[in-house]
Amino acid sequence: MLADELDYVVGVETHRDEHVLAVVVAPTGTIVAQRSVRANARGYAQALRFAQEHADGARVWAVRLLLLARRSAVDVRREALVQLRSVIVTCPDSLREQLRGLPAGRLIQRCSRLRRSPSCTPDELATRLVLRSLARRVEAATAEAAELEREILGHVRALAPQLLAEPGVGPIVAAQLIVAWSHQGRVRSEAAFARLAGVAPIPASSGKTIRHRLSRGGDRQLNRALHTVILHRRQHDSPTKDYIARRVAEGKTTRDAVRLLKRYLARHLYRVLDNQAALMT
Repeated sequence: MLADELDYVVGVETHRDEHVLAVVVAPTGTIVAQRSVRANARGYAQALRFAQEHADGARVWAVRLLLLARRSAVDVRREALVQLRSVIVTCPDSLREQLRGLPAGRLIQRCSRLRRSPSCTPDELATRLVLRSLARRVEAATAEAAELEREILGHVRALAPQLLAEPGVGPIVAAQLIVAWSHQGRVRSEAAFARLAGVAPIPASSGKTIRHRLSRGGDRQLNRALHTVILHRRQHDSPTKDYIARRVAEGKTTRDAVRLLKRYLARHLYRVLDNQAALMT
């Protein structure tokens, strides 16, 4: 079992405004430390330091917290990049001409290295400072997200490595699937897992037309993870392309074909998780 390979498990009880962490000795189940942290970027950093201090050994998290922290870093990066591009639109002409049209990577590098210059006007000095600050914020958030993704990948490989062999399933999607599934027995069947994901078919017939639609309820992050896999497979997976073409030829809409694919995918990935758990017991 996984517990035999670990020294500690870091459990997390999540809430809207704060999360409660507990460090548990894996072989015995003894709680050795507890702490509450705020549900924000600073709190996530505190949580990581807390685990490093009290779980100095082979450890595994509750993956949900790592996903939350990465999502926060990605949001910060996206917002800062939007703000940076907005500043460029209104910055002095000489500076705007240097930066306009650069791809995101080069733009961030260029802006992060902007310096004060005695020849600059006060307006340009202020603009350079803002652009440098935003660019460095993007760099920091990018590095933080990458570090968290590496951590997530390690946990996914330990908990459910077979997920990563599935087309379109990367570490973030796999982690979201693990968080939703949690453990063997939590979701009683693949049909219940489909309902949890919001991909169970719901009758939507009208008159002589018999059809179904997807549910708008359930775990929307899990639904998003399945949607991400389908998007990848529609572009890169030949069996998926053939399936959609066949369904469309039968008279289905592309949307209906995707609905059917999501239902199949939920069933398949649930079985992958359950089989993986059975192998580890």
